[in-house]
Amino acid sequence: MPKPVPKPVTPEELPELALAVLKADRFPILASVDGDQPRARPITATWTDGFTVYFANLKRFHKTVELAANPKVELCFLSPSDDQVRITGIAELVTDDATQQEAFRRDKLLKHYLKSPDNPEFALYRIRPVQVRFMREWALEYFDVPL
Repeated sequence: MPKPVPKPVTPEELPELALAVLKADRFPILASVDGDQPRARPITATWTDGFTVYFANLKRFHKTVELAANPKVELCFLSPSDDQVRITGIAELVTDDATQQEAFRRDKLLKHYLKSPDNPEFALYRIRPVQVRFMREWALEYFDVPL
C-alpha cells in the first residue's frame, strides 16, 4: 500500500487547520503519567480558547492524583478525515468562580450530572499549550503550529 499523499500545508494555514481539528473531535485522548506508567483516556473538552483546553473531572478519578503529581500532559485530537493535532502542555487546576461557572454554562452534561461548581466532586482543568503539532491524514509528518 502506498504512503498517503496529503494535500500540502502552508505555514499560514496551520493555525486554522489545527483549530478545525479541535472543533471536530468530541473526545480527545489525554495522556498523563502515573509514576513511571503513561496513562491515556478519552476526555470531553468542555471548551477551547485557541489551543488552551478546559476539561472537567471528578476528583475521585485517578487522573486527579496523576495531574497533581505531574502536570505534564499531551492531548491528541483526531478529525473524521484523519487530521491530527497533538497539544503538549501543562494541566492546571482552575479554582476561580467565574471560570468554573463558565464551564457549567458551556457544558450541559456537566450541569446535568454535577448541578453546580459547588459540587465537592467537581474539578476543572486548563491545559496551557507548550507545543502544538498538526498532521494531515496520517502522512507521518508533523508541522509545528505557532502559538
